[in-house]
Amino acid sequence: MHNRLGVDIGGTFTDVALENGGRRFTSKVLTIPHAPERSVLAAIAAVLAEAALAPSALSIIIHGTTLATNALIERKGARTALITTLGFRDTIEIRHENRFEQYHVGIDLPAPLVPRRLRFPIRERIDARGRVLVALDEADVHRAIDEIERQNIEAVAIGLLHSFTEPRHEMRVAALLAERLPRIAVTLSCEVSPEMREYERFSTACANAYLQPLIATYLGNLGRELVAAGMSCPLFLMLSGGGLTTVETAARFPVRLVESGPAGGAIFASHVARQCGFEKVVSFDMGGTTAKICLIDDFKPQTSRAFEVARMYRFKKGSGLPLRVPVIEMVEIGAGGGSIARVDGLRRIAVGPDSAGAEPGPACYGRGGRAPTVTDADLVLGRIDPKAFSGGRIKLDSEAAHTALNDGIGTPLGISVPMAALSVSEMVDENMSNAARIHAVESGKDAPSRVLIAFGGAAPLHAARVAEKLGMERILIPVGAGVGSAIGFLRAPVSYEIVRSRLARLAAFRVAEINRLFAEMRAQAETIVRAGAGNAALVEARHAFMRYCGQGHEVLVPLPVRTYGEGDGATLANAFEGAYCALYSRVIPGVDIEVVSWVLSLSAGVETMMEAAQTVTEYCPQPVGRRAMRDAAGASIEAALHRRADLRPGARILGPAIITEDETSTVVSASFEAHVNGFGYIELRRRG
Repeated sequence: MHNRLGVDIGGTFTDVALENGGRRFTSKVLTIPHAPERSVLAAIAAVLAEAALAPSALSIIIHGTTLATNALIERKGARTALITTLGFRDTIEIRHENRFEQYHVGIDLPAPLVPRRLRFPIRERIDARGRVLVALDEADVHRAIDEIERQNIEAVAIGLLHSFTEPRHEMRVAALLAERLPRIAVTLSCEVSPEMREYERFSTACANAYLQPLIATYLGNLGRELVAAGMSCPLFLMLSGGGLTTVETAARFPVRLVESGPAGGAIFASHVARQCGFEKVVSFDMGGTTAKICLIDDFKPQTSRAFEVARMYRFKKGSGLPLRVPVIEMVEIGAGGGSIARVDGLRRIAVGPDSAGAEPGPACYGRGGRAPTVTDADLVLGRIDPKAFSGGRIKLDSEAAHTALNDGIGTPLGISVPMAALSVSEMVDENMSNAARIHAVESGKDAPSRVLIAFGGAAPLHAARVAEKLGMERILIPVGAGVGSAIGFLRAPVSYEIVRSRLARLAAFRVAEINRLFAEMRAQAETIVRAGAGNAALVEARHAFMRYCGQGHEVLVPLPVRTYGEGDGATLANAFEGAYCALYSRVIPGVDIEVVSWVLSLSAGVETMMEAAQTVTEYCPQPVGRRAMRDAAGASIEAALHRRADLRPGARILGPAIITEDETSTVVSASFEAHVNGFGYIELRRRG
């Protein structure tokens, strides 16, 4: 019997999901910020005890972590240097020379990960077609290495101009570094992000080098701790793009782990959508620190090749560090159970993006927190049972929550504690619904016609109100919603994605060159995937970033997987116009189309627990109790209490009600009624 385990380290909780044949066991423990591997071991020990399994019985462990993200945000990575082409030393500081905040004279930009004194220019030059214009000056390289050694550098990023077309100079610099300083971690921009646009490529290479020593040390320590605890099974890491990879690949390219936890949540929502036949959904993952919103069409989440991390300004594109790696596209905001509420200088309530985290946590945790948080507001509003939170493992202090809300919100604004709690809740719900609305519009899609799939420890508490604000009619709360990302890891395939920038006009489509390029990409990806998937059958997918000639930005277009022929230039043009029209509702006739980058992803199948839908017989369950709760208007109402474990498929519950389980609680507002479907999922449907 295969025992598959997924573990997700979040900013507040570490979640574990174990699938043992047809059974699933879950666990949720507070994250230990200074020693996250201890949280992993504690959560695994708890779930193994519940399943009555020995550590040696595990078949595979799949891990996602926020360690890479936090290191970039908190600037706690390695002491890093950059070797670059003479004249391009300041590329990562000049950026695009644009302003994301047009009228802010005191604008702040994130400082580069590598300070100027640690950027070393060398003489060399390769043009955009891969021709060597200036030979590599190895004396310059040796002088740079001398300074790197003197400065006690821990990691080096090598980013040379146009290396994505011809990597020989970068590879030679790396070889010279390895001869002189074999223990230093080295990142080549031609390997981590082989695409045009040197600012993004250099930024990604610097971030990868900055993370390498930290992630390699963490993964090494975790691997040893797991073996010492009796777990010698394979360990895989969740990638930001939704696939799994080996520890070795993760240690080499840690920048691909930056969004690994949220990616697991999107995979989880995609699996649930496929089970229930929902072709258009909004994935809503709200944990203790952040809320993540992703659009899923035809059971596949949106993907992208670029995103930003560590933004200086909330929601401001261009204010963070750009990374060009495969990622599931989503909007992530500082809106979680631990998000801190305050009154600003204009006497407005603001929530987040900062969080109380796990230490000290919300005031109601009784661990020293004093600031009011969303969880404190939910407790005061009657949505959370203080004795049953996290399965009873964490006893909540209602009085501490009242005090924090009164001191932080109520007294400054002259309002009651219940009204302060409602105001905090309404503000965070508005932030999340607005983020979802904007994300849908920017993607050329609408939100109201979709199904909201809510998971994470806090999402089921807020899903009904967020849906009301978005005008959505249906909500789905899956089984295991509180640990959705960890379950999502168990649904992800071993996979890898490769991108190559190669400019090609469709009017002069060079078939042989493109077929050769895809063959090279397939061979490289297969080497990585086979290391984790063995002889499993592989599935290939192809895409291209395309645009009209003269445009500055591209559209992602799916391509057929086959050997291309002379007539396929027209095939690609038709595919581009379909994708372009979906975004902009028009095409531009008479303008040539060009491909900027080619994308190939390769994935293996995944072993998943096959849930079968049970027979649905409608009935109205009796509540186990009743509790006073505040509605969206601030009125005190009586909500029926139900335990999710007691509900059979077919259960029908009219709101207002609260359905409790160990990892979360589902609030059914008066606008909705809840139905339990054949999979045991709670579906909220708009009444009337």
